[in-house]
Amino acid sequence: MTPAQETLIKTSFTQVAPIADQAATIFYDRLFELDPSIRPMFAHTDMPGQRRNLMQTLTVVVKSIDRLETIVPAVHALGRRHAGYGVEPGHFATVGQALLDTLAIGLGEDFTPDVKDAWATAYGILADVMIGAMATEEAAA
Repeated sequence: MTPAQETLIKTSFTQVAPIADQAATIFYDRLFELDPSIRPMFAHTDMPGQRRNLMQTLTVVVKSIDRLETIVPAVHALGRRHAGYGVEPGHFATVGQALLDTLAIGLGEDFTPDVKDAWATAYGILADVMIGAMATEEAAA
């Protein structure tokens, strides 16, 4: 990630944070629209709590964007937990698309190609860590 991308993520997130619950609702609606087979994974989930968790996680990522190495252990642990939820590596592309679609809706015309690329880059880095952790978890099982 470049410093310019880090700045774009921080700046754009200041516009999303005030509408956190609405943004999280858009995210999950979009996720389930893109891949309805994911919905059953959330059948017994407290969705208001899940939406809060999503936004808290994004807040931590954004605050740590210029030093992602500090959150890699937590992201790795998150990936290991997701292995037990039935998440498959292919789901990460869908989640990434839902995130970008949510940002596009939330930011409107401020969702420029550079902002999109910055978010896609950050997501790709963290998704790779989670996918690697899931593979480690599955190999250990």
